[in-house]
Amino acid sequence: MLSSITGLLPQEITEKLELDASFRGRQIFKWIAQGAETFDDMTNLSKDLRIRLKEASSVYSTRIKQTLTDPDGTIKLQIELHDGRFVETVLLTDADGRKTACVSCQAGCGMNCAFCQTGRLGFGRNLEAGEIVEQFLHLERKAGKLDNIVFMGMGEPMLNLDAIRKTIEILGSENGRNLSKRRITLSTSGIIPGIYDLADNGPAIRLAVSLTTANEELRKQLMPVTKANPLQDLRKAIKYYTEKTGIRCTLEAALMHNVNTNDQAADELIAFARGIDVHFNLIPWNPVESLPFKEPSRQEVNHLMERLEKGGISATLRTRRGRSIGGACGQLGKSQAEDGKN
Repeated sequence: MLSSITGLLPQEITEKLELDASFRGRQIFKWIAQGAETFDDMTNLSKDLRIRLKEASSVYSTRIKQTLTDPDGTIKLQIELHDGRFVETVLLTDADGRKTACVSCQAGCGMNCAFCQTGRLGFGRNLEAGEIVEQFLHLERKAGKLDNIVFMGMGEPMLNLDAIRKTIEILGSENGRNLSKRRITLSTSGIIPGIYDLADNGPAIRLAVSLTTANEELRKQLMPVTKANPLQDLRKAIKYYTEKTGIRCTLEAALMHNVNTNDQAADELIAFARGIDVHFNLIPWNPVESLPFKEPSRQEVNHLMERLEKGGISATLRTRRGRSIGGACGQLGKSQAEDGKN
């Protein structure tokens, strides 16, 4: 297979394609940002140059295998990678019409969170920057210009941070898509070294931590990552990040019936969050077949939110979208599980 160029910056394109002028690399980079999938789409390049480039390289390395659309407007793409693996990426549209790309950074996931479909696939491999960039561009071709990107799809971003950084550099380039860092969020299950790395070495983007519970023993059961990343140390890392960057951190809590919605659970969350610049995003668990959990009742969720707010902790309830197509939080990977691939 010919190597692709979506994971390259303008000067890197110039060098890889052995172009005779650096402005050609900028031209091609801009075409990619505008949605060009082949060199033939780049009409300001000469025909002879386009022929040579097609023989030397491809633009994309991925293709859309399946497109699913939820009645609420959510779009999920199953994307085939060059080695036959698959990832999923989701377009979310909020009530104000803002469009967000939820992209994957790994094929499968090795975190094995008990309540998540993706973790059941196991870890396949890290994605290259170009494979992440292409998810964003595939969605943009489907839905028009996107407003935000969140690294909340399949995989743990902190375990593929180099590719995440390169993706952000490409999408944020003034020569291309020019996406502001204020429109970028990375979600982690709580990899402490990665949080410090991101705080110290950037980029300064929005950070979301999947906390779910502030009870150490329960979190170890639900999220095995806790064993190597204990809550006390995780709290210190989050506080460090918010103070170093000046950016408020979001704490995400997947809520399960009779698991983490009672008063004790709320009080533990309050104690964890007190003194840190954080905001809670409450996410009622989305059903995954064969997993031993139930959705919380509306009464459970409302009671938890009220108790958090009485404790001085701000919280919002995430609107559930994409559930009918397996595109909601914790549901990605269903099609791969059915196909026996990751």
